[in-house]
Amino acid sequence: MPLSWIDTHCHLDAPAFAADRLAVRAAARAAGVAHCVLVAVERSNWQAVRDLAHATGDSYALGIHPLFTPQAQESDIAALRAQLEQWQGDPQLVAVGEIGLDFFVPALTTPAARARQEWFYAQQVHLAQELALPVIVHVRQSSDALLKVLRATPVISGIAHAFNGSLQQAQAFTALNFKLGLGGAMTHARALKLRDLAQRLPLDSLVLETDAPDMPPQWLYRTAAERAAGQPQGRNTSAELPRIAQVLADLRGLPLAALAQATTANARAALRGLPAYP
Repeated sequence: MPLSWIDTHCHLDAPAFAADRLAVRAAARAAGVAHCVLVAVERSNWQAVRDLAHATGDSYALGIHPLFTPQAQESDIAALRAQLEQWQGDPQLVAVGEIGLDFFVPALTTPAARARQEWFYAQQVHLAQELALPVIVHVRQSSDALLKVLRATPVISGIAHAFNGSLQQAQAFTALNFKLGLGGAMTHARALKLRDLAQRLPLDSLVLETDAPDMPPQWLYRTAAERAAGQPQGRNTSAELPRIAQVLADLRGLPLAALAQATTANARAALRGLPAYP
């Protein structure tokens, strides 16, 4: 029986897929990616993400991404509440996301920008708690700040997307009923810390993701020099997930089938609205 995978984080609505969106999803399904979670980033794409998830039979999450907080309006929180309440009975709505904090981008680390990020994040965590929805959090040099809010405002479950923190921070997330998302970054040979973490974390804490079209795996990545020389950056898609999974299986010395079974179960534990069988 062919292996079945869940991509717990992708942006199929992105402009990079404008010309062939449904073909991209079909190719992923042919590769064994039975289900995807389509993750929104700002108010303007909530409806598009929901419509696309319904067109492809996938799940979706709605939220305001930290990189979009500079242009977000405080009234967007009330709008998000209204949309979540309106669609709360939709079985394909599985989380509030992508939300979180990004302390890597310099423009977002000024005191004012950081405070703005933190306000939008805390408001969305409160919404998730109130509506009993999981959260999908963006974490980049921000684990401790994310965890502080989650401890104060516990949610039912969630995923720490593109996790790249310490073992202690990983344990803190899992203690709050979170799974840890691993994707293309783990495939790069120079990502020694992340690859070590991928080997040491408990298997029941891991889910797989692509973040497509972002976070390209090693075989699609082109350096700045290569791009300057005319080599295009490879486009990341959900179809890359089985090959990303193989890297993780090799790092852990685990049969691929066992990894597929475990990560699928973990995804369903984190996002309880996922279908019983893809």
